[in-house]
Amino acid sequence: MATYAIGDLQGCHAEFVELLDRLSFDPRRDQLWLAGDLVNRGPESLACLREVMALGNAAEVVLGNHDLHLLAVARGGARLKRRDTLEDILQAADTNALLDWLQSRSLLVRQGEWLMSHAGIPPQWSIEQAEQRAGEVEAALCSEFSGSFLEQMYGNRPRRFKPKLEGVDRLRAIVNTLTRMRFIDAEGRLDFDAKEGLDCAPAGYAAWFQYPRDDNPLLLFGHWAALAGTTPGSRVRAEALDTGCVWGDSLTALNLDTGQRISVPSHQTVS
Repeated sequence: MATYAIGDLQGCHAEFVELLDRLSFDPRRDQLWLAGDLVNRGPESLACLREVMALGNAAEVVLGNHDLHLLAVARGGARLKRRDTLEDILQAADTNALLDWLQSRSLLVRQGEWLMSHAGIPPQWSIEQAEQRAGEVEAALCSEFSGSFLEQMYGNRPRRFKPKLEGVDRLRAIVNTLTRMRFIDAEGRLDFDAKEGLDCAPAGYAAWFQYPRDDNPLLLFGHWAALAGTTPGSRVRAEALDTGCVWGDSLTALNLDTGQRISVPSHQTVS
């Protein structure tokens, strides 16, 4: 039995199947952790969603910002963006079943010392706080008011989570932290503009993993393709899983038991 963690698929289905073949992955025996952004930008979002859903209990999935965007478009009245590649899902005969499954996924998965979210965990949050706050969003997504929440979910305010926040502002701050975070300041305030490598950090900001924590979990995250699977200057145990498959680089699996990384090259042509 082996447990593998894989970064953002973003519709790269052929590479996903090839990587599972390389791993000799057996869903009856092995476990797969997927760091979110199963869909969008790549050519086969529908196939990725179906493939992962079919793995059943063999796959642990956290929601990424692109997954939440799909839900917001389908069920929250948001509009498709120019570069979105989600139409095949929205027009599929099994759309509702796929969306129901996606909407029931978590923002955070924990097993022992392993902890995975799409963008990471800020040092200001304990693991218990992160689990509790992720649970608040999951409850909102599963409630009868989920459509209203999805309609109001996105926005850049508030830029920092505060315990006193309430309602949609609180849920939005949690979503932004767990699915959009890259650079933060010492108080946990998010920057939403810088999306490239570490050398583009705004003044007063650093990568979230460059701040120390009081505990020592193994933090697994995707979301940040420009890191190319590395965490330079990290002051915590963190493993970057997004190696930019949709941008023409590779799709990578990390064996959580051995630390070995296995990659397959991207099939995408990026102009």
